[in-house]
Amino acid sequence: MNNTQTKQTNHPHIVIVGGGFGGLYAAKSLKDAPVKVTLIDKRNFHLFQPLLYQVATGTLSPADIASPLRVILSKHKNTQVLLDKVVDIDPNAKKVFLENREDLDYDALIVATGVSHHYFGNDQWQNDAPGLKTVEDALEMRRRIYMAFEAAEKEPDPAKRKALLTFVVVGGGPTGVELAGAIAEIAHESVKDDFRDIDTTQARVLLFEGMERILPPYPEECSADAQKALEDLGVDVQTQTLVTNIADNAVTYRQGDDTNTVDAHTILWAAGVRASFMGKVLADRTEVELDRAGRVVVESDLSIKNYGDIFVIGDLANFNHQGDRPLPGVAPVAMKEGEYVADLLVKRIQGKAVGQFTYSDFGSMAVIGQNKAVANLGFAKLSGFVAWVIWIFAHIYYLIEFDNKLVVMIQWAWNYITLGRGARLITEKPSLQLEIESPKKPEEATVKTKETVSV
Repeated sequence: MNNTQTKQTNHPHIVIVGGGFGGLYAAKSLKDAPVKVTLIDKRNFHLFQPLLYQVATGTLSPADIASPLRVILSKHKNTQVLLDKVVDIDPNAKKVFLENREDLDYDALIVATGVSHHYFGNDQWQNDAPGLKTVEDALEMRRRIYMAFEAAEKEPDPAKRKALLTFVVVGGGPTGVELAGAIAEIAHESVKDDFRDIDTTQARVLLFEGMERILPPYPEECSADAQKALEDLGVDVQTQTLVTNIADNAVTYRQGDDTNTVDAHTILWAAGVRASFMGKVLADRTEVELDRAGRVVVESDLSIKNYGDIFVIGDLANFNHQGDRPLPGVAPVAMKEGEYVADLLVKRIQGKAVGQFTYSDFGSMAVIGQNKAVANLGFAKLSGFVAWVIWIFAHIYYLIEFDNKLVVMIQWAWNYITLGRGARLITEKPSLQLEIESPKKPEEATVKTKETVSV
């Protein structure tokens, strides 16, 4: 919505940057408010990130966990969706600058652009060890996982085959745990009858975590249950393990004074996140404080210091006004923050006061595999089948559209019965290739040939 249109209606103009959980729930909550809303995102869809690992491991297709923003907000007559990227802001003139459009004036600005991967100063590892934040990341992971089995089926050299069937997941948080468990299930159940020259149940899945236990924010009981469940699936869990290098299809890691290297053609990163570039933009323009991960330190009402008309929510926000640590970067927190800021802005228009933001934590969950999960509900700590059922219904509940809920429920039910993964498509990416030596024919014994296999 441009400035002319805003002035014609005399309605305050609220600009929301980011269509994730925080931004989308803020927009949804403003449906009937006397405001004009502009939601800007560089993607035309909302992505349900908590299930992204299931796209990466072939359980779900991207469309199952994504919904077009225009469809979600089509009945919000006061809302315009723009497919664009915000590149700068002027907080004094109250303007946002877009990459492919004229600048927009705002009366209130909500920034919810989330976080990206963090390689702790080793960004050169990104091509060798992709993270998991976007659909493209998930498809690349899926391609590498399933292409590793395909390449191993054709590889005659035992050492190279072993490297192809070695999967390393770096980071023992919820994403790393879920990825490691899913890969182990693929190797030991889903594809074990699909190949003839390899035994996929001999695949190695290693999970590296730098802390003394996996799922560090969870209670020790949940961490122990999760590790046992992973080990029952065949995952080799290595805690107090620091990765020091990733290169040439190998991971070098340190445990105490010992340094080791493992050859692996599939290395997945789940070890850390850092704020999107909008955090730095806000810091440069408003001098707001950033934490070590680049997240914006917000006030108790989610605004930023000295600028009560700019709000930061979701994973980009460091809210440290409740408890002894900032609120976690999870979907329920972002949803509640979006709803709170929407309510605050409406109350401001009505001349009413709103108290500081508070979040009621209903717990956290992580799934390890079929019938295996851990849940910390505050009043109870659960593991196994009961926790897995709770995890399923919680994720179905938070999916945005009814058709997504229905499709995912049906897909999960079918996979539960068949132990299959129906979205095992391998998409090519020519820029990332793995060279595998082809077996030599007798007449070609003196000629070294190579076959290129995309991985």
